[in-house]
Amino acid sequence: MSVKPLKERKKIIHKPLFDQMQIATRIQALGKQISEDYKGEPLMVVGVLKGAFIFVADLVRQLSLPVTVDFIGVASYEGTQSTGAVRITNDLSTEIRGRHVLLVEDIVDTGRTVDYLRDTLRLRQPKSLKICAFLSKPEAHVMESHIDYVGFEISKEFVIGYGLDLDQHYRELPYVGQVTG
Repeated sequence: MSVKPLKERKKIIHKPLFDQMQIATRIQALGKQISEDYKGEPLMVVGVLKGAFIFVADLVRQLSLPVTVDFIGVASYEGTQSTGAVRITNDLSTEIRGRHVLLVEDIVDTGRTVDYLRDTLRLRQPKSLKICAFLSKPEAHVMESHIDYVGFEISKEFVIGYGLDLDQHYRELPYVGQVTG
C-alpha cells in the first residue's frame, strides 16, 4: 500500500482535544510517577507499534532510571473499527524474563489488545509487568487488565494525531484530534 501525499489524502475533519503543551505536561508527570514507583530499578519499556512510538520516545526521556526499549507490533483495527481479533505483526527482540516491564500503549479502547499482550508477555516471566496508556476510553472497556498509568481519559470518539492514525495517516499531527466527519 503506497502512502498518498498529504494534498491527495481525503481531508478528515477533526477538532483538537489535547494540544502539545497539555501532552508534554502530562507526560512529564507520568515520567515522574513511574520513576518514583520503580525507585531507580532498571526498567524495560515495551512500546506497542505503531501508534505508541511517539509517546514512548517522549515518555522515556522523562524517566530518571535505567531504561531499555523494545517494541512489539500488533494489528486489530481496520479504518475506525476494531476487528475484534489481535495478531502479533512484530515480536520483541529482547528477552524479558526476570525484568521489570512497562507495556506502553497508545490507546486502550475495548482493552482486548492489552489483555492479549498482558497474557502473552506474562508467559515470558517478567519480574513485574505494568501497563501505561497514553489514552484510555473507560466507556468502551471490556478488558480484565488494569491500566497502571493513564495519560488522558476520553470518551468513545475516534482520535488521530500524536502517533494515532486513520489507515496509517495523520500520525504526524503534534496534537490529538477527535475525528468529527
